[in-house]
Amino acid sequence: MAELYGHGVYRFLLSRQWVILTLIALLLIPTMIRLGFWQMHRYDERTARNDLVARALSADPVPVERLTSPGKRITTDERYRRVTATGRFDTDDEVVVRRRTNADDEVGYHVLTPFVLDDGKVLLVNRGWIPADGPSQTEFPKIPAPPSGEVTVTGRMMPDETTEASGIKDLEGLPDRQIMLISSAREAERLDAPVLGGYVVLTAPVPGNGSPQPIGKPGDEDAALNFAYAIQWWLFSAAVPVGWWFLVRREVRDRAGAAAAQDPAEAEPASV
Repeated sequence: MAELYGHGVYRFLLSRQWVILTLIALLLIPTMIRLGFWQMHRYDERTARNDLVARALSADPVPVERLTSPGKRITTDERYRRVTATGRFDTDDEVVVRRRTNADDEVGYHVLTPFVLDDGKVLLVNRGWIPADGPSQTEFPKIPAPPSGEVTVTGRMMPDETTEASGIKDLEGLPDRQIMLISSAREAERLDAPVLGGYVVLTAPVPGNGSPQPIGKPGDEDAALNFAYAIQWWLFSAAVPVGWWFLVRREVRDRAGAAAAQDPAEAEPASV
């Protein structure tokens, strides 16, 4: 028995159980390596976004018409850029954007007010967040008035919203003057006026009574977490063959012990 065991010490690797275990290990290694590279890709994306936001927010504000015009699409490099504009708010045609949350995750509206520039073009200004008046959200809410007369505003440039980018479904049949997504093209059609592409998140002047609540600036994404996950996946991939080999060694020792127990006079410990 000992002789047969000695010649076939690793024969158990051909058993169904060990073949399946080995195949799983061989599949896990490249999978974990790929997951590590995917996390590194996310790390690069988030780092680039953080750098882009930081540069945009630290840049000096420029007149809004340097970055946009009617029908223009706001690019990634233009997003979050600080802009200024001089004109007047048109509260008669303002709308509210449904299902928006504030810093406390309360659901309400964003207030979108047309801002008529001195040259007659219209800039869409997101003035901030207000709470919903009731559970039905069918009536137009009470909105604090913006400054009257000519005023200069400052804000962050944003691209038009889409379902693909935001995950928000653009519902139809909404109550009057309520929308789901901010679209300069759609607002141009509604207002029958030249509307600048994109919209602006208002940062100044700040409402004196704190309402609408200003929308906070974009924060940094935790890119370091993705870097840590990448290292973790690669360590896991390295641990798989090590763990497999330790399981093999344990199986060999267990089988050697079982052989010795059955025939202690002849069994010899198997070397690994």
